[in-house]
Amino acid sequence: MDIKVNGSQPSIIGSQDWFTGTVRIDSLFHGSEPARTGGGIVTFEPGARTAWHTHPLGQTLIITSGVGLVQREGGPIEEVHPGDIVWFEPGEKHWHGACATVAMTHIAIAESQDGSATDWLEHVSDEQYSMSAERQR
Repeated sequence: MDIKVNGSQPSIIGSQDWFTGTVRIDSLFHGSEPARTGGGIVTFEPGARTAWHTHPLGQTLIITSGVGLVQREGGPIEEVHPGDIVWFEPGEKHWHGACATVAMTHIAIAESQDGSATDWLEHVSDEQYSMSAERQR
């Protein structure tokens, strides 16, 4: 058994390599072999978002506060709210973040394969994001 005491792990700021805007990540857990599931609480300030990315074994998001935007490649930008649960299929290219005017927090859960849970790709451009924000009005 392993108990992670609340507040015992410091928050980190999301890397500009993978995020646009201000993003705070609070690690919740990382599975030890043979387990491979990890999870964290991610808070996006208004306008902040991930880069496009995939997960080899998929990802679950549980929206806990605010208003968020999610999009899979080729699909519409969709608005998400507290209590919504989003599942991205393994290998599905997508991004997620806060809407332009309200922060968003979610719990993210993903499994690692060959030591990696995320494959990061190109950034969501300001133009792509602006179009998504316009659609939400």
